[in-house]
Amino acid sequence: MTRHISLRTALRTLLLAGIAAVLLPSCDDTTDSIGVSLTDDMDHLQVTTDTFDVSTRSIVAGNVLSRTTTGYLGKIRDPETGAYITADFMAQFNTLEEYTFPEIDRILSKIDGKVVADSCEIRLFYTNFYGDSLATMKLTAYEMDRPMSETTPYRSDFNPMSEGYIRPDGIKTTKTYTLTDLSVAEDTRNSTSYTPNIRILLNEPYTDKQGATYNNYGTYLMRKYYEDPANYKNSYNFINRVAPGFYFESKSGLGSMAYIHISQLNVYFRYLSADTLANGIASFAGTEEVLQTSRIVNDEATIARLAADNTCTYLKTPAGIFTEMTLPVDDIIRGHDNDTINTARVELQRINSSYVSDYIFDVPQTLLMIPLDEMQSFFDNKQVANYKTSFLATYNSKTNSYVFGNIGSLIRTLAAKRAAGTATENWNKVVIIPVTINRNTDDELTTVYHDMSLTSTRLVGGSANPNNPVRISVIYSKFK
Repeated sequence: MTRHISLRTALRTLLLAGIAAVLLPSCDDTTDSIGVSLTDDMDHLQVTTDTFDVSTRSIVAGNVLSRTTTGYLGKIRDPETGAYITADFMAQFNTLEEYTFPEIDRILSKIDGKVVADSCEIRLFYTNFYGDSLATMKLTAYEMDRPMSETTPYRSDFNPMSEGYIRPDGIKTTKTYTLTDLSVAEDTRNSTSYTPNIRILLNEPYTDKQGATYNNYGTYLMRKYYEDPANYKNSYNFINRVAPGFYFESKSGLGSMAYIHISQLNVYFRYLSADTLANGIASFAGTEEVLQTSRIVNDEATIARLAADNTCTYLKTPAGIFTEMTLPVDDIIRGHDNDTINTARVELQRINSSYVSDYIFDVPQTLLMIPLDEMQSFFDNKQVANYKTSFLATYNSKTNSYVFGNIGSLIRTLAAKRAAGTATENWNKVVIIPVTINRNTDDELTTVYHDMSLTSTRLVGGSANPNNPVRISVIYSKFK
């Protein structure tokens, strides 16, 4: 139903107050007519509002781009659906530009006059996890045979093992762990300086691709440096000449999933520092500058069953279910050819879960709205929300909803494509996707990734929606 609103008084008050603040320091003989002319213009401004129903449905996410700053590792059972979710991840390691070890004659760790490492390890540091921290889990760490390509968009179903990325005769070491490492003193675990981690030792004899044998993997890494320091000139050289990376596969166990924040490869040795014995450590971290991907295995039957529920729509990660919306663009535009769309607002209401559990999945915190046709290219091209055709909304716990405050520019863009004859069959469809975002120190949006953590929620909607319909509220304006 269309309503006409008179904004004369409100607009006059706001505009005149703002103009007075600007003009007071610089009044001249020509300003006395400004108030009158603005008042006359506002008398000719007509504002109308309307609301339209929006149809929604769940769609299976399928395999999504899996490049993130967090690696996921473990296997859990969704307490609400009973479905199993397994996550493995691959990490490469970064080196500082022109990295150097101490001069070789200062290294004290030697066997038969040759440099060796005293020890070598990988630590998988996590700042968050899901499940039971005392659940017994087992992983296997595999040495990569070759690096994964920076230019390839690896997806959440990519398996380095079946795709031939694992070195057949390389490192293959198994680690049994609990996320709460009981071998670490409780006082240490409770200290603010401690970051929980999974420790994987690499101290077994190691043979490289040329057949040379070393007492451990760290010795191999050190000798590759002294063989040619250019191997450590930058991360590209290090990854392609020395260490292509590791794949961490969840082998057995059930009940926890770690959100790996930093993967770190450490090499320990002794050396002389200013004629004093010193313990050295060379650390190479998996960071945003190098590639990291997660492989997700979902229960496809359960995902399909949930997506078919028409009494609501779902948002489920990782790589689970998205919500598709069909925007009533024709209805919004019809009869308003000469109007300006000032705002177009959509609110998505959550349906609270009735399931009670200490391990219920988190609610998605940030949602992305993009045209359905751009669902893959947006992430493949590393785009960020531009608030013209792509928008972000955050979860509001007070209203238990997500609000896309103004998608008016998207409505106009979709209508223009249809008028120009360039629209596809999905021209008025958008998709709602849970995402994680990063901002720089100036609070500028820098990255938007698929949310690969464990989240789930239901939204009001669907073709058999028993609740109030999903609506878009539109405000138009025009001069009489």
